[in-house]
Amino acid sequence: MPEDEQTPDALQSLLQAAETAGEGLPPVDRWNPQYCGEMDMVIRRDGSWWHEGTRITRDRLIRLFSTILRKDDDGIHYLVTPVEKISITVEEAPFVAVRVDAAGAGKEQTLFFTTNFGDLTQAGPDRPIDVRSDKDTGEPTPRVRVRGRLDALMTRPVFYELAELAVEHDGELGVWSGGAFFPLGAVHA
Repeated sequence: MPEDEQTPDALQSLLQAAETAGEGLPPVDRWNPQYCGEMDMVIRRDGSWWHEGTRITRDRLIRLFSTILRKDDDGIHYLVTPVEKISITVEEAPFVAVRVDAAGAGKEQTLFFTTNFGDLTQAGPDRPIDVRSDKDTGEPTPRVRVRGRLDALMTRPVFYELAELAVEHDGELGVWSGGAFFPLGAVHA
């Protein structure tokens, strides 16, 4: 199939693959299907999903698609099944961290993030917190790894909660989680 085409049933095929995944997440990182082109699907910065210019409003459908999403070494996000791989556009991150909970304190602290899909991720060496600042505005873009190479963009209130937990370590302001220190950059809470 040409790279810029998709089958008319691509959306249905992806939906079926997600539904058959059952309770757990499908092993998308182990699947190596042929690239089938791109789909006019966008995950916007606010976490909303759009298909062909129309917002997808069925939560169940979005949750299913989120289970077959992966980001490859090439930096591109794909919806993946055992038999097809379709690229989509992600403006910032596919998930949104809507809550943070802290257990412990100081170097023994562990931070747990909840995403807009109810996924729970524990920040640490394998699931880092990364804060980048816009070159022009200095505005922070805080993220936390959820799974694979997929990140969640933190909401402003979640980032402010992190700022309240921030401590100084080796001259940098940041937070501890899972035994690792994560700098937060210039924090103005």
